[in-house]
Amino acid sequence: MRSPVTLRAQLFGTKANMLLTLALAAVGLFILGSVVRWAFIDSLWKETYEGQCATVPGACWAVIHARYRLILFGLYPYEEHWRSALACVVALSIVVLSCMPRFWSLTRLVAIWLCGAAIFVLLMRGGIPGLPLVTTDKWGGLALTLYVYLSTIIIGVPLGIILALGRQSDLPAIRIVVTMVVDFVRSIPILAVVFCAALFAPFILPGWLNPDTLYRVIAAFAFFFSCYYAMIVTGGIQAVAPGQYDAAAALGLGYWRCRLLIVMPQALRTALPATVNHMVITLKETSVLIIIGMFELTASGNAALQSGAWQQYYVEVYIFVSLIYFTLSFSLSRYGAYLERKMRVGSISR
Repeated sequence: MRSPVTLRAQLFGTKANMLLTLALAAVGLFILGSVVRWAFIDSLWKETYEGQCATVPGACWAVIHARYRLILFGLYPYEEHWRSALACVVALSIVVLSCMPRFWSLTRLVAIWLCGAAIFVLLMRGGIPGLPLVTTDKWGGLALTLYVYLSTIIIGVPLGIILALGRQSDLPAIRIVVTMVVDFVRSIPILAVVFCAALFAPFILPGWLNPDTLYRVIAAFAFFFSCYYAMIVTGGIQAVAPGQYDAAAALGLGYWRCRLLIVMPQALRTALPATVNHMVITLKETSVLIIIGMFELTASGNAALQSGAWQQYYVEVYIFVSLIYFTLSFSLSRYGAYLERKMRVGSISR
């Protein structure tokens, strides 16, 4: 980190630097003032009569007030929106509980994931007395985004670890096959994988092995995630000192006990920053579902603009959607930074 004296000298050390600093500061303040004026001072938060937004020079946040249900819940039946909202709370609760150290045991995490997933699906799908059936093609908005994302992480992380161990296997057949599969998947874009899962898989797979489109897409996302995550874990495994293997052998630990008790804890800790980064990227990649006609958060935002009265206020809608993505991504990155500090990743001393 630069000292204040050095920074002051760089910004105001000479007349040229001082003039340039003041000019850039003035431009920045002008832009900031214009944005604040547009977003808050001259904006309209709720229409009292139709067409009022056209009379204000600033942002029309009334579009969010009028269309937030469609943005957040997509095509989900209007009278059942409470179920979708409650399902979002359940999904976020799964994340919060999984991040708490007191629940960091395999038994507790599996129980949280299984119970949370069952409650989420029960709320969204229904089909029991008191909850009308809502098929997956009617799911949308934030609930669909969270469901696809969390399912991808829950399935993809253990699968990625298995693939990483396969790449490091002493058996040439396993190592070569896993390496070829991982390299092939990493060489194609996520859009191609999603298209194949959503559109082409029904023509290839037999009927008994052909689930709903949503679950095919989740499987595709999870496998794509696991192949990239396998390379991250592989890097962590390679960072483990060779002496660790020798020490494990001297203690009489077999292959699997050595990997599970000695190698993987160190590898996953080393790979933590890259893991968090990959999870953030995956969250934003869920927006590609709009290409295959699924009403995830971005698609629901687009649908909110289809009404002729609100088409010109797309900036406000996209800002609202972006803030949701930003909140989720920023929270995840901050938690990753907390784990790095807690586990002393990336530094020798604190």
